[in-house]
Amino acid sequence: MTNLTKSELLDVYRKMRTIREFEDRLHLDFSRGNIPGFVHLYAGEEAVAVGVMQHLNDEDRIASTHRGHGHCIAKGVDVIGMMKEIYGRYDGVCHGKGGSMHIADLSKGMMGANGILGAGAPLICGAALAAKYRGNGAVGVTFCGDGAANQGTVLESLNLAAIWKLPVIFVLENNGYAESTGRDYATAAESFVERAKSFGIHSVEVDGNDFFAVHKAVGELIERARRGEGPAFIECKTNRFYGHFEGDAQTYRAKGEIDELRANHDCLQLFVSRVVCEDLLTSEELEAIDQEVKDLIERSVVEAKEAPLPAVEELLTDVYVNY
Repeated sequence: MTNLTKSELLDVYRKMRTIREFEDRLHLDFSRGNIPGFVHLYAGEEAVAVGVMQHLNDEDRIASTHRGHGHCIAKGVDVIGMMKEIYGRYDGVCHGKGGSMHIADLSKGMMGANGILGAGAPLICGAALAAKYRGNGAVGVTFCGDGAANQGTVLESLNLAAIWKLPVIFVLENNGYAESTGRDYATAAESFVERAKSFGIHSVEVDGNDFFAVHKAVGELIERARRGEGPAFIECKTNRFYGHFEGDAQTYRAKGEIDELRANHDCLQLFVSRVVCEDLLTSEELEAIDQEVKDLIERSVVEAKEAPLPAVEELLTDVYVNY
């Protein structure tokens, strides 16, 4: 059983479904040549983002990755503003200058997606240090993949967070691949959790396809951090349904691998199966949300296509900080 209310469960499903529909639509529109730049899709990993973000508020900060759309949506960033941003429009959340990999919204505690692997870890240590200094009970959460976990910046940040006892949670989204490189080929340590423990950090592993498992485990870690008990690390074993980037032929994956993942390890299907079987939600309620989300995504695309592009005089604004 779960301690989440019916309203909270509906909210969870709406966020997970919104992420999936958002990413599926980007996959389609990118293939049509409608979207500029590089795109990395989060579909398949929704349970991690929503499981984490359900515990956070706007005062809590997150640092994302190049695969950050799911983190943004789960943290409450405006979906239509995100679509406009990805389409490069001035009405986007970053005025069309961030695109897919650099969406940020400080009003929601979203410090930004980042195209540099592992770069979110030191940034979130700064945010967590500020929260500790202010004594406001806020926490910082940073995400990285199994490939980025080998970056020196991540390891240095684990050490720093432990030394300063920062209220920060390191979330490792292990989807098995660093671009096209398998986890076992590129990582000597058998366990990311044991590696994190070597820094003296409380660390756990969880099934990243199980929203309820992620939600419970992360909730305990966040409450621990809010009490001043220092940093924590969680490895969420999950899957991505698309390539590393849009256009990735995925020749490194076994034949039928993605079909098997979608059929048996889809976090949305697992969520639906549980809440319906346990009479927590009805199929009709979930189908109503499906339609609402489809309408929202369609509206976001229509508005994005109609929104104005940034003016030429905007080219050099936002380059330097103005005091």
